Amino acid sequence: MDRPPRCIVVSPIIASFVPFLLLLLVSSSVVIPASAGGGGGNGTAAPFRSGEELLRLQRIKARLARTRDASVKTIQSPDGDVIDCVPTQLQPAFEHPKLRGHRPEREPAERPGSSSGRVDADDRDDEDALPQVWRRSGESCPEGTIPVRRTTEAEVLRASSVGRFGMKARGGGGGFARRDSTGSGHEHAVGYVSGGQFYGAKASLNVWPAQVASPAEFSLSQIWVISGAFGNDLNTIEAGWQVSPQLYGDNNPRFFTYWTDDAYRETGCYNLHCSGFVQTSSRVAIGAAISPISSSGGRQFDITVLIWKDPRRGHWWLQLGAGALVGYWPSSLFTHLGSRADMVQFGGEVVNARPAGAPHTPTQMGSGRFPGEGYARAAYFRNVQVVDWDNSLVPAAGLRLLADRPGCYDIAGGSGGAWGTYFYYGGPGRNARCP
Repeated sequence: MDRPPRCIVVSPIIASFVPFLLLLLVSSSVVIPASAGGGGGNGTAAPFRSGEELLRLQRIKARLARTRDASVKTIQSPDGDVIDCVPTQLQPAFEHPKLRGHRPEREPAERPGSSSGRVDADDRDDEDALPQVWRRSGESCPEGTIPVRRTTEAEVLRASSVGRFGMKARGGGGGFARRDSTGSGHEHAVGYVSGGQFYGAKASLNVWPAQVASPAEFSLSQIWVISGAFGNDLNTIEAGWQVSPQLYGDNNPRFFTYWTDDAYRETGCYNLHCSGFVQTSSRVAIGAAISPISSSGGRQFDITVLIWKDPRRGHWWLQLGAGALVGYWPSSLFTHLGSRADMVQFGGEVVNARPAGAPHTPTQMGSGRFPGEGYARAAYFRNVQVVDWDNSLVPAAGLRLLADRPGCYDIAGGSGGAWGTYFYYGGPGRNARCP
């Protein structure tokens, strides 16, 4: 892979945050042992605040059982994950009220093309567009099925609220797309473009084993495609990699997706934890661990993510590498994104769950190194592009760089050469500049 140009222009801007409100739970409490049911729990107790949460748990268990029972093949991953091969037409997506009777779409006739005609050197091999641990087993899902990472009851019980399992916690002012956000506990280092009409985004980002200090925290790197007001009607589509002990039970970097059409309030979820995203790939397991990953001073491994709106059918497709389609978000899921996006973001996000006045979390963003350390040490996004009205990939002109707390996590970028528009980002969290 070509190395980036030596010249880097540092342009961090400190901005204010969107406030974060913790989910308020009702006061009544029932305790269920986490080992109850088929979750492989560790025997710890999880509080349920109301009978409504118990009912939601039963609904989630029934949905998970339907997916498991639909499986035509089960694959044991070397890392302990279980992958169910589920017939495409029986996947969770079609339980959504707007998708009942919906059949999986065929691949789009047109895909975004580069205005320069150049193909990224690292986009040649679709077979390795997303190397994942479960594929090391030598097993694969048959055609006509999709690989679904099995969710255990223990994972459900780890959630702060069963009703919010698989969803981002609700926050005021538009949740956790970054405009935006002090006081929420969510800290960002991102590049963004806004004020135009966007029909997709693409970038290559290297994958790291970011260290997360607490199960209540996470670290992620992703693309956000955004439309609507930063209030109750924000629409987002998101994809990238994340480390989330609460969601997955470990510290492995995993490929993830997310969507919402009401600012993270009641709709949308991570991965396939709810109905909505229609998966078409039999080779990619959303939520499964990525391997190999980058090492400090060693080889760098990145993934190329493209999200774009099919100009004919209007759905938002997700592609990895040069052409490996994962699936799509139907346009009927959205209000504002039903037509286009008006903002695109690229970068990292960390949750700092420490209370006000306490030392900052040492949870890492990206590689845990600051941008100034450069290639093979800092995390990066390269070939940062957007899809324009003509279904063409063009450089993200006027990309603005924002770091909420530069002493904790920073960002610096530039442009030129084989990397096009790029930036380094991240940091260690707590350090001398971030007490």
